[in-house]
Amino acid sequence: MPEYRRIVQKGGFYFFTIVTHQRQKLFLYPEAQSLLLKSIDHVRNYHPFEVKAFCILPDHVHFLWHMPENDANYSMRISQIKHHFSKQYEALFGLSIPKNTSRQKRREVTIWQRRFWEHWIRNERDLQRHIDYIHYNPVKHGLVNKVCYWESSSF
Repeated sequence: MPEYRRIVQKGGFYFFTIVTHQRQKLFLYPEAQSLLLKSIDHVRNYHPFEVKAFCILPDHVHFLWHMPENDANYSMRISQIKHHFSKQYEALFGLSIPKNTSRQKRREVTIWQRRFWEHWIRNERDLQRHIDYIHYNPVKHGLVNKVCYWESSSF
């Protein structure tokens, strides 16, 4: 199994991309988007962090977070968000993709890809570049013609 090395910077800014399992278009529905935002708020109540920017697309989400000064454990937060969302989603909608043997053994649901993309923001220019990327993503994917038309975003 590959060994992933992530940059851990307490109080840092981080860009994340989290993708649904097999690129399922789970977030076409406002109820699923709402569940995701509620899951984030739920985890933030126990493990604070600041959401600086976000965009929810049909099959993936982008976030830019600012971690607390004494904490950099974003992996745990993402894991808990995925877990909380998955439980709520499964209760509301059920699951449409059967589990393979590996997912059954790990007691995983087929909602999320196992891993996520992370990028540590190095400076102000990098920060602005990633905020722009997040907000422009629906246009890039051909979902809208202008950034301001995509409602599931912090723009």
